[in-house]
Amino acid sequence: MSSDDERSEEPGSGAPEQLALIRETVRRAKVPRAKPRTWRGAALADELPVARVLVNKGALHLDQYFDYAVPEELAADAQPGVRVRVRFGAGGRQVRGGRREGGGLIDGFLIERRASSDYQGALAALAYVVSPEPVLGPELLELSRAVADRYAGSLADVLQLAVPPRNGRAEGKPSPAPLPPPPAPSPGTWERYAQGPGFLRALAEGGAPRAVWTALPGPHWPEEIARAMAATLASGRGALVVVPDGRSAGRVDAALTAVLGEGRHALLTADSGPEKRYRQWLAVRRGSVRAVVGTRAAMFAPVADLGLVALWDDGDSSHSDDNAPFPHVREVLELRAAHGRCAFLLGGTNCTVEAAQLVESGWALPLRADREQLRTAAPLVRTVGDGELARDGAARSARLPSLAWQTVRDGLRSGPVLVQVPRRGYAPRLACERCREPARCRHCAGPLEAPDQQDLDCAWCGRAETAWSCAACGGVRLRAQIVGARRTAEELGRAFPAVPVRTSGRDHVLDSVPDQPALVVSTPGAEPVAEGGYAAALLLDGWAMVGRPDLRAGEEALRRWTAAAALVRGQPEGGIVVIMAEPTLRPVQALVRWDPVGHARRELAERAELGFPPVSRMASVTGPPEAVAAFLAGAELPPEAEVLGPVPVPGATPGRPRRQGDAPSGETWERALVRVPPGRGAALASALKAAQAARTARGTGDPVRIRIDPPDIG
Repeated sequence: MSSDDERSEEPGSGAPEQLALIRETVRRAKVPRAKPRTWRGAALADELPVARVLVNKGALHLDQYFDYAVPEELAADAQPGVRVRVRFGAGGRQVRGGRREGGGLIDGFLIERRASSDYQGALAALAYVVSPEPVLGPELLELSRAVADRYAGSLADVLQLAVPPRNGRAEGKPSPAPLPPPPAPSPGTWERYAQGPGFLRALAEGGAPRAVWTALPGPHWPEEIARAMAATLASGRGALVVVPDGRSAGRVDAALTAVLGEGRHALLTADSGPEKRYRQWLAVRRGSVRAVVGTRAAMFAPVADLGLVALWDDGDSSHSDDNAPFPHVREVLELRAAHGRCAFLLGGTNCTVEAAQLVESGWALPLRADREQLRTAAPLVRTVGDGELARDGAARSARLPSLAWQTVRDGLRSGPVLVQVPRRGYAPRLACERCREPARCRHCAGPLEAPDQQDLDCAWCGRAETAWSCAACGGVRLRAQIVGARRTAEELGRAFPAVPVRTSGRDHVLDSVPDQPALVVSTPGAEPVAEGGYAAALLLDGWAMVGRPDLRAGEEALRRWTAAAALVRGQPEGGIVVIMAEPTLRPVQALVRWDPVGHARRELAERAELGFPPVSRMASVTGPPEAVAAFLAGAELPPEAEVLGPVPVPGATPGRPRRQGDAPSGETWERALVRVPPGRGAALASALKAAQAARTARGTGDPVRIRIDPPDIG
């Protein structure tokens, strides 16, 4: 501590301290500093005195660049890609000395420096440069603009998702020097796939293959992803993989460390914390690291010289962002692969309809194992239908069929047993009582529902159905309640009192369990990994998952089942899966045969015949009834557009968090679906964006919510 700063207890001793403060103020004043309020009379930069700025305003009518003057003192730091603060909303009347003044301070990104401006009026000056670190490069800007146009959103909203918040402490630390490319890895377990070694060889040689990979069940997929990334790094390029959650990211992170060693990849997840995550992101942007594994937001990671983009389990709902403009990771990575001419790998133990479409269209090639390899890796799958339950005395008395009891007993002799229980809230849709074919509207093929348990209405177009009959078998009776047993962890615990029971679900998700006898009760998606694999698995109440009122109900049920069954040991090791669902259902048959690709291809063919996504492009418009009607009336939709609805949307349940798309408590909202044929998706997005921009510019009426390709359309 200096003598000027020392305090004395004697009266009047405050004078030296005040003098010290004055001297410090004068000393600081000698350094030229930006004046964030006016810059009145300040000289402009000698070269390129105009800065084109994207302001952080998500309103669609402000989705454009604004020109600002660059003061001389900021010329060195005001480079393209940096964060800046500007005055916005001053109006053309607040002009002094040729400069616009006033307005509120707002964040933005400096896009480019120009010699002159197209704007003829007075320009406001940059308030200051937040940081000289260029965080928005040309490739990321181009990708963000493409995503904004595809999803009818604003560039500012996309950049909120693409560029993480600034952390000054992380920004001030240098990133490590980049390491040389590693050697090409051996194929390892990729040899189980006929095209696997060739795929890795193409990556190592600098090629850009595109593949839809149906992974074999078992614990090897993280290592296989790591080897694909290592092969890409060996060619001197970068690699990016996006997984649905932090648990999956941790498994790939460990596999990458084992294959590549320390310091060659970055982990981008929310669990890392803001400082660590931003430091890792900066290392990627600066080129120190060229391999990235992360969750949803990592789809925008600015990997240098990107050679491979990979996605695991694209059917998981976490890959669809809940913030405007609601981009999906799969679509963003497809854009990156197309624009950057890099390799593309879409993998999972299941196959979505969108993945099947990529193969059918020839955009990507299939990457699958033969049936012999599949029989070795997959467990035996057995079913228990309604007829067997009715004849099973044990099921009537104990609410669990004999086959399930015996499977649990046998499995507990050699290891843990997984029990998958559907989440609460699955509402079964209506189906034919005779053949179980879903009941659909005769006008738009939307799902039928009975809100008052009497009248039938379409959940898409809202039309009433008074004389329904099944198109498959001619039946006229409907089924809405699941038939069979509902199990709970408590009942299983009482049945096996000497065995520990572990639960994994919404409140507490387990990452892994030891290879010891135990009952592991889990909701779909929260299944922990068992060391050495589960000895057996029970998939309870299959009707509750297949019967959801959703176009993707069968696809989603099969995805959940295969994800759980893939954790079970292979059939040669005694692994067995018992599913409580009607054996005649298409997803159940696909699980028994372990044929998710065949199921996806059949779903794709049916959707193409009916004009459903992904063959068609669809958008939802949600909001108060008057606002939705006014929006659709004012939008210049493509001539081929078909409007379904509007129909009421469910409101928020009192006492529970409001979900995306729910109406606020006490309000009545409606939703309309707009469908266009293939090739007209860009025109639809452009029309909806223009209509929304005009509506927000006028500032009249209640806002409406637009979502392109909504994941849940009923």
